[in-house]
Amino acid sequence: MNLTDLIRIPLRYKPWRPRHAELVWSSLRGAAGDQQAHSVHLGAAIDWLCRAQDMRDGHPDAGGASAGWSFEDGWLPSYPETTGYIIETLLAAAQVLQRPELVGRARRMIEWELSIQMPDGTFPGHFGEPGSRPVIFNTGQIMHGMIAGYTQLRRDDCLVAAVRAGHWLADQQDDDGCWRKFEHNDTPHVYNTRGTWALLATGLIAGDARLVQSAKRNLDWALSQQSPCGWFATNAFVPWRSPFTHTIAYAMRGFLESGVLLGEERYLEAALKAGRGLAAVQRQDGWLAGTYKAGWVAAANYACLTGIAQMSLNWTRAAQATGAADLRDNARAALIYLKANQQLDHPDPAVRGGIAGSVPIWGDYSRFEYPNWASKFFADAMMVDMENIAVPPVPMVAAWPAGAPHG
Repeated sequence: MNLTDLIRIPLRYKPWRPRHAELVWSSLRGAAGDQQAHSVHLGAAIDWLCRAQDMRDGHPDAGGASAGWSFEDGWLPSYPETTGYIIETLLAAAQVLQRPELVGRARRMIEWELSIQMPDGTFPGHFGEPGSRPVIFNTGQIMHGMIAGYTQLRRDDCLVAAVRAGHWLADQQDDDGCWRKFEHNDTPHVYNTRGTWALLATGLIAGDARLVQSAKRNLDWALSQQSPCGWFATNAFVPWRSPFTHTIAYAMRGFLESGVLLGEERYLEAALKAGRGLAAVQRQDGWLAGTYKAGWVAAANYACLTGIAQMSLNWTRAAQATGAADLRDNARAALIYLKANQQLDHPDPAVRGGIAGSVPIWGDYSRFEYPNWASKFFADAMMVDMENIAVPPVPMVAAWPAGAPHG
């Protein structure tokens, strides 16, 4: 961090405010919360996500989930990208926690997402503010919500929306399978595989060969970016930095779930190589570094809690899908670490039950922020461990034969 950043950070985040200072002091002390049963921590995370949705009531983006709470801006606007994949989390939690009202919340999120889809099939990037443009990754994540709406709520309009979005993705793809247009920071990203998973599922559910072909082309390009140890190049937000654990986990999940859908060993093996690479460098208490260089060399001294939650989920799903039972130990160590960093009885509703971006809270990932996707992935990881289920459920589609033509 350079001198300019050191000067700007206090001015931007105002850590001296009493509300902020208490959280900074908590991070300095390394305060750990009491660990209770999974169901208690899950319920608190879901309550936080409900609070994030309620914070947008009375606003034009009502129905969506606030992107989170930050020192800089307080509660943020609804975030189309993450609202999209929170839909599947609420539907799963409705069953696991026996809270049917969560289905209604998921329906409201679906209605909001459908209302902002553009005629060309895209969804707004960022918060959908004037001037924002669609982003490949974001559109793919919203497709996950549309798939949940179709497969779990039997809404045909959701499948129509997903297919329209999928054809827009296919239209933007280069011949080698990579996306270079409509990319965050105008650079290609391997972590798009998490959106490719949604593209593939949409194609299989709808019987749309073009979407399946597009998905496989991207997976094959992404596979070319993996090193023998499992680490992915071209996987950071910007090319000159190391990827966050968050984006590494995104890439792994896309390969894993696509491999499950296709019955394709190459993709499952890519996911396992990444999963075992991170498992080998996980600390005994469940901690992972916020970023990693090639060869799984830690490049940060803070933890990205979102990435740890995602990796817990990934390790459990890998155990379920491939029989790699040893990875469940890594998943549960990660959950222990996460539970210790979730404050169940904090008086501030922006904090209570939420998951911070980084530990300490000033780490580089979502600095001084409680992002909604951290709580989403924590909740998912808890549910797959509690119930030994997949979140979201694997859609009931016939796997496309691994060697079959897709044209």
